[in-house]
Amino acid sequence: MAGGDVLEGKYPAKAHARRVADFIRHRVSDVEAEGVLYLEARMTKMIEDNDSPEPFRQRRYFNYLTGCQLPDCYLTYDIPTSHSTLFIPPIDPDDVIWSGLPVSPAEALLKYDVDEVKFTTDLNPELARLSKKSGTLFAIAGQVSDHVALSGFTNKNLDILKEAIEACRVVKDDYEIALIQKANDISAVAHTAVLEKVKSAKNEAELEGVFLEKCVARGAKEQSYHGIFASGRAAATLHYIANDAPLAGKLNVLLDAGAEWECYASDVTRTFPISGEFSKESREIYDIVLRMQTESIAMLKADVVWDDVHLHAHKVAIDGLLKLGILKGDKDEILKARTSVAFFPHGLGHYLGMDTHDVGGNPNPKDTDTMFRYLRLRGPAPAGSVLTVEPGIYFCNFIIEPYLKDPAHSKYIDAEVLEKYWDVGGVRIEDNLVITATGYENLTTAPKEAAEVERIVTANRLAGF
Repeated sequence: MAGGDVLEGKYPAKAHARRVADFIRHRVSDVEAEGVLYLEARMTKMIEDNDSPEPFRQRRYFNYLTGCQLPDCYLTYDIPTSHSTLFIPPIDPDDVIWSGLPVSPAEALLKYDVDEVKFTTDLNPELARLSKKSGTLFAIAGQVSDHVALSGFTNKNLDILKEAIEACRVVKDDYEIALIQKANDISAVAHTAVLEKVKSAKNEAELEGVFLEKCVARGAKEQSYHGIFASGRAAATLHYIANDAPLAGKLNVLLDAGAEWECYASDVTRTFPISGEFSKESREIYDIVLRMQTESIAMLKADVVWDDVHLHAHKVAIDGLLKLGILKGDKDEILKARTSVAFFPHGLGHYLGMDTHDVGGNPNPKDTDTMFRYLRLRGPAPAGSVLTVEPGIYFCNFIIEPYLKDPAHSKYIDAEVLEKYWDVGGVRIEDNLVITATGYENLTTAPKEAAEVERIVTANRLAGF
């Protein structure tokens, strides 16, 4: 497994470029394959009716072949010679007084894994030169600026480069895994800090503030996604975004948040009691969800079929809900009827990388089977892929009530027993894992065992925090 020392080197952009070029070579003619890859960074865009730029986040495709976090840049990669050229903005004297000196070509060459660095004013002449020796340009549709001169290339393929990068991104190298590990390590500190704060906090916003402070203080100024700090029944809303409700009178908090490190994401969810001790009903649901996750993780290894793992998680959920009496009847009939989807409506997990919901998962949102419709990853997961395992059980009126009104499902649900669980809201537990040839490596270290979670919250309550 990659260690922190891996990050002392350069992001392996050239290795990624070679991988992408090999993918293309196997799908186009030999003549076409001797072409040029062309990518653009995200351009600076001003906020409407404002003189400040929008928050910047690098384009994933450009980042994968450069590791460069600068805006307004370009890349060419000549496949026959494996020569990569990064084009960075030249000095704008009018901007220096406000923003300081930009990165120089010499500095960029030391920092990024490219062969040459030029200014963006050299881009069109360089493209003209490359077009004379190579007839094919590979670019991404909709990501070519109007001022860029591509007319010299006799053939332009605007389809395969995006497909190639997305396919190659599925399997991570050691450097990428180390980036995700770094993001996870920071997230674990932030999650633990929220556990320590929850007893004295007045509302969800305070908890979000604690989480962000710990991330920013450790250099992670960006979040992988808008965090979810859902208390009480709001935990049944899968992508809750308000994060401002009071905590008083509620049982639990569902915290789904993760820091980003150099464009790579973490995605971690924990559920914990505000009082420091799970209620009887909360602990019962928590134990089921933890078992769903534990057994799902135990199934992981190279080329495991994710659909099968997801199906097993539902079987564990059904067994647990039957024991509590929330579900009733034959477990095989319940599974066939898909009644458990009322309580576990989302997919078990997804790929993770530069995107929280990373590319390459082959989801099928048109699937008529409700158990698999929202599964973001379908089919085998190869060694080197990174994915989340995030089972959950939720008590959402809007989702469950139609099941209670449908005889095909209501016969399997005991509404009287269910009534005791609405205040639990929802429980989700999520870790980030690397698939290996024989198993997995868990990158997530945030506390999740019920006793440990209760101990952290209680210790700080007794200490007067």
